[in-house]
Amino acid sequence: MRHFIEANGIGLHIADTGPKDAPAVVFGNSLGCDMRIWDGVLPHLPRGLRLIRYDSRGHGLSDCPAGPYAMGTLVRDAEALLDALEVSDAVFVGLSLGGMVAQGLAVKRLDLLRGIVLSHTAAKIGTPEQWQERIDTVRASGPEALTEALMPRWFTRAFRDGPEARMIRNMVARQPAEGYAGACAAISGTDFYTPTSGLRLPCLGIAGSDDGSTPPDLVRETVDLIPGARFELMRRAAHLAPVEQPEAYAALLSGFLKDIGHV
Repeated sequence: MRHFIEANGIGLHIADTGPKDAPAVVFGNSLGCDMRIWDGVLPHLPRGLRLIRYDSRGHGLSDCPAGPYAMGTLVRDAEALLDALEVSDAVFVGLSLGGMVAQGLAVKRLDLLRGIVLSHTAAKIGTPEQWQERIDTVRASGPEALTEALMPRWFTRAFRDGPEARMIRNMVARQPAEGYAGACAAISGTDFYTPTSGLRLPCLGIAGSDDGSTPPDLVRETVDLIPGARFELMRRAAHLAPVEQPEAYAALLSGFLKDIGHV
């Protein structure tokens, strides 16, 4: 069921399905995208889970306050969401921006989490100069101006001309410029190498062999900060592997959930 919930002073658009007393899996979306990036994955997950998705601040149908945003604010959004839903002992699956939120949430509120999935993400992504250039472009011309450059990083050549890639292209183009720029600022100001290295919880890292935004070595470097974490490389997949290979992605996620006793 999709609805709005008040969290950290804003309205977040969420989808909350499955038994309310079941083990919870929470999904955090990537920069420029909304909860629909997980649509293909959910049908292939084990039955009996509570599956919670939400549009990040400034994305999708969630409220879009004036930016810039701080990563701490995005983490508090996720924290307030789980508190409002009375969810604890969850597995947080975060892709790109969502993976940074997962790290921050685990550092701040380990009581809420049983495990994390760091998907196509890192403790630090890009440089402030790169993010400022993107912010300037978005403020001048909107997110649509970025789509041609993003698609080769996000999808393999064989996939990027298909209908699913077109859906993502349109999704990015229609994001609020203020929300996109605000989230860019949050990523720009984040370096989680030290706090993430102190985490002690089950972790699965997932990377795409053809990812042009967060290459496999960058993802692995972050995952290796957490003792006992597992790293998986998806072949013939790029940055948005849940869209490009939903069944294979779901298989990795399902295996992790079973390994840690979440299903």
